[in-house]
Amino acid sequence: MTNNSLTTHAPIPLVDLKAQQREVQEQVNAGLAKIFENTAFIGGAAVSDFEQAYAGFLGAGHCIGVGNGTDALELALRAAGVGPGDEVIIPANTFVATAEAVSLTGATVVPVDVDPQHLLIDPLAVAEAVTEKTKAIIPVHLYGQTAFVEELEPIAAACGAVIIEDAAQSQGATRFGRTAGTLGHIAGTSFYPGKNLGAAGDAGAVLTNDAELAERVRLLSAHGSRVKYVHEAVGRNSRLDAVQAVVLSAKLERLAGWNQLRREAAARYAKLLADVPGVVLPRQAEGNEDVWHLYVIQVEERDRVLAELNEAGIGAGIHYPEPVHLTGAFEHLGYGAGSFPVAEQAAGRILSLPLYPHITEEQQQRVVQILKQVL
Repeated sequence: MTNNSLTTHAPIPLVDLKAQQREVQEQVNAGLAKIFENTAFIGGAAVSDFEQAYAGFLGAGHCIGVGNGTDALELALRAAGVGPGDEVIIPANTFVATAEAVSLTGATVVPVDVDPQHLLIDPLAVAEAVTEKTKAIIPVHLYGQTAFVEELEPIAAACGAVIIEDAAQSQGATRFGRTAGTLGHIAGTSFYPGKNLGAAGDAGAVLTNDAELAERVRLLSAHGSRVKYVHEAVGRNSRLDAVQAVVLSAKLERLAGWNQLRREAAARYAKLLADVPGVVLPRQAEGNEDVWHLYVIQVEERDRVLAELNEAGIGAGIHYPEPVHLTGAFEHLGYGAGSFPVAEQAAGRILSLPLYPHITEEQQQRVVQILKQVL
């Protein structure tokens, strides 16, 4: 068990949103005052300005703000023509929303295993999973990394599938100089508050360089309507509201700097943990510049280690404790234990340590001190 003397310090959260909010509060207050004065809550300049700014930040041709990250993926899939009878390949190691978005279109989720070093979708496994029904492949840029999209491109081209990036955890990450969210045909991202770029509630966006796909997403996200009360398709109501756009615009101005602070914090962890027995450290893939949404190590007896860290005031977590195919929601797919051994083994070992732009070196030293003790 942990030394009780170590619990007298202030707790260290997994993510510190209060520090971010303090940094942007004045700018956000001014923007919100303008929104409420003009009662411009839906659409308007605040939303369009953010969409243009975020597209510019990533180098994307189009950004369409939507209600949340799950909607973003579903709308991207539907805009690409994915529906009943189609199959969509996803990594087994991802948040359940990736699979939910596929299911909501009526298509079939086809999970595949991940590579053992980075826990990203394995292109070799994707090639083996392709069938005549494969309509889309979703690489997930997990933990702030960028998946190996260039290795998926020939696979997708050969079977006529679209590449739809799940870029919810990779805002600002690059692979060989190209930005996550601009590597495939279309991408969805989330602005859930804990993301590198987080709103003050639920929000998301779809990104693409394809003008036709962008237009289709806008149509589907607004009740299938371009002109009021003229509905061309069955859509949904999924809009980025002006209040969230104000918050996101203020944070976007600081995102590059915050991502750099995350990289520096990750480098400190790597140095502090370099000689700690029993800890497998995350490694940046060649060609990547990661943004370290999460700092995920692997340890034995993970559940015990997590419990003792939490008891000592260290806000560690697990991302994610069950691969998609072993969740109750997707047991109907028929993949039992042992189907995807890399993802399954990792699920019992992965441990996310506190990491955020405002974490201090002293806090990281304390995290590592307690981790060493509980190990």
